[in-house]
Amino acid sequence: MKIKVESEKIIKAVKRMDEIEIVLENPEDAKEAINLILIRTGLFEKHADLKLKDVKVTSYQKYETTSVAYKMIFLLEFMFDGEVSLEKEVAVLKEFQEFFSKV
Repeated sequence: MKIKVESEKIIKAVKRMDEIEIVLENPEDAKEAINLILIRTGLFEKHADLKLKDVKVTSYQKYETTSVAYKMIFLLEFMFDGEVSLEKEVAVLKEFQEFFSKV
């Protein structure tokens, strides 16, 4: 499963935690920011028993009104090492999404 997060939410989260303003130009930038967020919020350690292996990040552009005005949307897919029940995977995704809804 994947969740989507707007670039502005990721930028605000990093600014709130580390007081730095980052620029997200591509999925690699977003991946670095997501890893930082996972570590700083303790979500990585909290779910260590699930053996989170990686977060795969892809992106697309969402055009609001014109071909010039768009939002960068990142799709996050959490990769676990081994079998993880659907319920546990959903719990991790939900917790991560709730974090961004508060930003």
